[in-house]
Amino acid sequence: MNARSTIATVTLNPAIDQTLSIPGFTPDSVNRVQDFRCDAGGKGINAAAFLADYGLPVTATGFLGSENTHVFEGFFRKKNITDRFVRIAGSTRTGIKIVDDRNQTTTDINFPGLAPTPADRNALLQIIDRLCDRCDWFVLGGSIPSGMPTTIYAELLAAITRKGAKVALDASGEGLRRALPAAPVLVKPNIDELQELCGHSLSTQGEIIDAARRMLDQGLRTVIVSMGEQGALFVEANHVIRAVPPRVQVKSTVGAGDAMLSGMLVGKIENRSLEGCARLATAFSVIAVTTIGAGLPSVTALESIQPQVTITHIKA
Repeated sequence: MNARSTIATVTLNPAIDQTLSIPGFTPDSVNRVQDFRCDAGGKGINAAAFLADYGLPVTATGFLGSENTHVFEGFFRKKNITDRFVRIAGSTRTGIKIVDDRNQTTTDINFPGLAPTPADRNALLQIIDRLCDRCDWFVLGGSIPSGMPTTIYAELLAAITRKGAKVALDASGEGLRRALPAAPVLVKPNIDELQELCGHSLSTQGEIIDAARRMLDQGLRTVIVSMGEQGALFVEANHVIRAVPPRVQVKSTVGAGDAMLSGMLVGKIENRSLEGCARLATAFSVIAVTTIGAGLPSVTALESIQPQVTITHIKA
């Protein structure tokens, strides 16, 4: 780990994740909640939790509604995450996640988020500018709030890379499309997001790899395409790896992609090979789907999972 490996995560549109456990959830019917919990959520916040639990110094920023910050502030204290969020008027949105252990499904119901003002946006840009002086990596992730341009990730990327820091991006739609020319070091679309970006379905592994390589042509170094239980493709200029996780009992898919991105980032910081990064990233995601809530129950659990990851080297 280098001397400047402090990480900052940016979550523009966080949410309070209200997770309801309903075995045998059935639409258009009366369903009874077996268990429930509320967690601070959002891609950057989830990533910060995994990274902090691994032992890395992490700062989290973005926008939080000033009327319901207690869930987030308690979470940051518990995880030892430095809080540099901009407080804005209103309440942070809620996202309802219905987890059905019996059928191994997760249903998301997302509420609209807050709309930051130009002054809020300027305050965030100032915080990010200061963080660039001490952070080697930034994680940008999640949806874009109402009223903000789809170019916001591209603008943040330009500001961050101009000061010498690296960016890992986990976005979708126009936000991702417009950010690619700004060349984040690492991106992690899932297969659906990659197909949306391409504008057509990707039926074979070769088509997926070709689509990822076209992203590399824009200046990226690594593309991870996550495909659920089918694993993920880790694509770099001269090396492609497919990593498939061991079969596990899935409790929730919430945060699995954020965990994978976090594990990949740890691997890069520790200068692991692409195979080593893929094993670690997949182990992070396995822990995410077998637990409820973002974070690592223990770092030692990663050591037992990594050898169980099936690795295939694909000819470049």
